Amino acid sequence: MKTGWILALAIVLEVSATLALRAAVDQPWWAVITVAGYAGAFVALAALLRQGASIGTVYAIWAASGVALTALLAALVFGEQLTIGIGAGIAIIIAGVVLVETGHGAPELKAELEEDPA
Repeated sequence: MKTGWILALAIVLEVSATLALRAAVDQPWWAVITVAGYAGAFVALAALLRQGASIGTVYAIWAASGVALTALLAALVFGEQLTIGIGAGIAIIIAGVVLVETGHGAPELKAELEEDPA
């Protein structure tokens, strides 16, 4: 449960930093929030890895969530386009995360198959 909160924090920090980067185009002081947000996101990701989380799974969820949320929030906050193509891209990214998460199979099942190849 704790890892879920840390991952959520990493996602929120990364999305906030990316939106602040866009805001810094017009008001440079937002760059401070950008740097702090990215630094915080990487500290949170490192904490997840120290707890034994799989880097492939963590990175896939973090990156995909960041892309999807940033695209949606940029449309709301900055009026950027949100087209069908962007929506399809987000759906493909989500499908990719599901494949990364489920593609390795259950460890117990792999062990059973290796013991009894019949």
